[in-house]
Amino acid sequence: MNRLLQSLFLCFLPFTLLLNWAYAGNLPTCSGIVRMRHRPDVISITEFGGVGDGRTVNTAAFRSAIYRIQHLRSRGGTLLYIPPGVWLTGPFNLTSYMTLYLARDAVIRATQDTWSWPLIEPLPSYGRGRERPGGRYMSFIHGDGIHDVVITGENGTIDGQGEIWWNMWRQGTLKYTRPNLIELMHSKNIIISNVIFKNSPFWNIHPVYCSNVVLRYLTILAPYDSPNTDGIDPDSSSNVCIEDSYIATGDDLVAVKSGWDEYGIAYGRPSNGITIRRLTGSTPFAGIAVGSETSGGVMNVVAEHVNLFNTGVGIHLKTNIGRGGVIKNITVSDIYMDKVRKGIKIAGDVGDHPDNGYNPNALPRVDGVTLKNIWGVNVQLAGSLQGLRGSPFTRICLSNVNLSGTPLGASAVSWKCGDISGAAQLVHPSPCQELISSQSTSFCYGAV
Repeated sequence: MNRLLQSLFLCFLPFTLLLNWAYAGNLPTCSGIVRMRHRPDVISITEFGGVGDGRTVNTAAFRSAIYRIQHLRSRGGTLLYIPPGVWLTGPFNLTSYMTLYLARDAVIRATQDTWSWPLIEPLPSYGRGRERPGGRYMSFIHGDGIHDVVITGENGTIDGQGEIWWNMWRQGTLKYTRPNLIELMHSKNIIISNVIFKNSPFWNIHPVYCSNVVLRYLTILAPYDSPNTDGIDPDSSSNVCIEDSYIATGDDLVAVKSGWDEYGIAYGRPSNGITIRRLTGSTPFAGIAVGSETSGGVMNVVAEHVNLFNTGVGIHLKTNIGRGGVIKNITVSDIYMDKVRKGIKIAGDVGDHPDNGYNPNALPRVDGVTLKNIWGVNVQLAGSLQGLRGSPFTRICLSNVNLSGTPLGASAVSWKCGDISGAAQLVHPSPCQELISSQSTSFCYGAV
């Protein structure tokens, strides 16, 4: 999406949020998972020496304010107020029972002194950094073992200034894996809402080993060619709800993960109960993805009412030999696509390996995937559904799927399939033989 369209979207964002709130009574929402907290104690970053002039480095101010929240807890917690201005800071940790509140026109901006960023251990379910062996840089805003945390405001901005990191990746000079914009580990009861995220060095929002997480009314932006700037990646987490947001990045808009090969298998924590709805976005990669790191298992995912434009793959389930794990009970419905290279892709040969220690006999299992009420125009290839010879993908249901090519109204290039079984009804262009000749199709009837 070009800068003009991004600017127009940001202008209309407050109106969009008002519409969401106005109709909240008629639409399913995340509010039952975690509720917004009133904080009786309010402090401002300026009380700790913060200066929002875009030049002063406020790392000490943020750390002092959060130290105060951590050690002088009031009943009900504390709100840290970030006034209008540009608040330059290095990475910092959040604590429990706090709200980080960004006023309108407040920007929390990452410093670019990459040499001073702390290093932390690799995630145990990955065994190493995702990009480089060894540790990884701490995320810009980080939390480990925290609960009852809110990041919200009046559509203020968290800016990762990622270009310096992207260039290091392009030039091959990275020593460790780039930092996420926000990563929360081993945490629960989290709300992130009404904030703009931009220019993340790596993945934008990464809840890992978390439960009860609500992500709503967000805008997530990065250039179309920025490397690995995934929007939201729930990872080995449960009860995560993502809704009513706009994402335009250089990689998958939402990717559900659960660990990498033998490390993810050993850690054994699945992603379970993930809800994704009412999103709009654009990316050269996937709109809604599962994987490719799925070794702990991914189950019970619902994605619905998603609009995708100028996107590489609309819906992408991806795994590989050595992953192990199971992907099951995935339902994707009410999707609109325009100018998409490939509508639907389910593949067992995607993604690399952390090292040579993976087990080539650890084959993933994919079972129970329903894709329904999907409409696409300007789609080059309807889809590719390729399982594994030693582990065919089963119970794949396509229902009420219509994907048109260019010019408008012509059929997209048809399907490519192998090592799958399932059923199809009301699919255009005509589905592959593997979804027509199945003996048992009752699981797909009534999916519309």
